[in-house]
Amino acid sequence: MIIFLITPLLGSLKNQIKYKTFDWSNFIRTPIVYFLLINLLRTDNFWMILILERWIFFILKIIRSLWRNDYLHKKEKYIKKYKLNYD
Repeated sequence: MIIFLITPLLGSLKNQIKYKTFDWSNFIRTPIVYFLLINLLRTDNFWMILILERWIFFILKIIRSLWRNDYLHKKEKYIKKYKLNYD
C-alpha cells in the first residue's frame, strides 16, 4: 500500500517546486480517489487503480480546460512562446 503514497508525494513535491505552495486538498484527494476506486471496482489490482486515477484526473483537466476556454484566453501567450503563425 505504500505505492499509493508515491503519487501524492511526488505531486506535492512538484507543486512545492513549481508554485512554492503546499495544498492539503490536492495531497489528500489522490488517496481518497484510490479508496473510492478500490471499493467501487472491488479490485486489489493496484496498478489498475493507479492508472485509472491518473486517467480520471487527466479527463477532468481536459473538461475544465474546455469549459473555461483556456486556449482562447491564452492564445497570445502561445503565439509568443511557440512562435505560432495563424494566417
